[in-house]
Amino acid sequence: MFAANRPDVTIPNSILDVHTGHFNVFKRLGYCILNPSPYNRRDFYKISLIIGKGILHYPNEQIEINGTALIFNNPTVPYSWETTSEFQSGYFCVFTENFMRERTEASKDSILSRLQDNPVLYINSNQVAYISRIFEKMMAEMDSDYAYKYDLLRNYVNLIIHEAIKMQPRVDNNAKLNNASSRISSLFFELLERQFPIYSPDHVLELRTANDFAERLSIHVNHLNHAVKEVTGKTTSEHISGRIANEAIALLKHTEWNISEIGYCLGFEYPANFNLFFKRQTMAVPKSFREKTNP
Repeated sequence: MFAANRPDVTIPNSILDVHTGHFNVFKRLGYCILNPSPYNRRDFYKISLIIGKGILHYPNEQIEINGTALIFNNPTVPYSWETTSEFQSGYFCVFTENFMRERTEASKDSILSRLQDNPVLYINSNQVAYISRIFEKMMAEMDSDYAYKYDLLRNYVNLIIHEAIKMQPRVDNNAKLNNASSRISSLFFELLERQFPIYSPDHVLELRTANDFAERLSIHVNHLNHAVKEVTGKTTSEHISGRIANEAIALLKHTEWNISEIGYCLGFEYPANFNLFFKRQTMAVPKSFREKTNP
């Protein structure tokens, strides 16, 4: 759709851009329509300055935006945007993981790797003005012939990220778990998220149990369970089951794969086992859930 409507804009080639990454920036005016955008998985990180009203749809929740907000979207998390007012303004930029190769670890941990926790930040008029100026500088730089413009653009992205970090509630560093359990837990979640999203019914999850993750991390399963429980308050199995359930919800809602295919790619050889798992997690069987959410 974008290629058809904007033939002047170069659509990136993921293979050619694998080393250098890709970046682009646009004004939202003219790109927002009153119909919901397709619900799918995107290929880019996206930072949007929203001025207007709309609903951000995620697999298991909806966030209503009314006014001004800064939104961070992660390429691993499916979402869609539904415009609910004719007036829409603001900006958005899209970029790949490789484009941000020089990002700092603090920025990555605070924003880019935790978008599901806090994807929407409501901002005041002073913050809107400041962030708008950064986006305007991005747009001006995209049209320049400055030899190092992409380094400068990367810095502009980091400026927005750091503004968002400053908007986050202050964390007591003394209370923050900065130990072996925190490190192990972080590695576990990185492995867990790396398996998603699932793009094909032929793709089957490799890691489905706490033992699978412990073997991959070369630690004892009891050590892994203790670390994850200490950091999060939940067991390793609870996190795995919850993430698989969220993926099942997304696939039931937004693909035409049959229920057996969805269960198989999520690691359930028999449909009855998938039905039992899904009912235990959601209190509904997959068939009735799909019929209810896709009338």
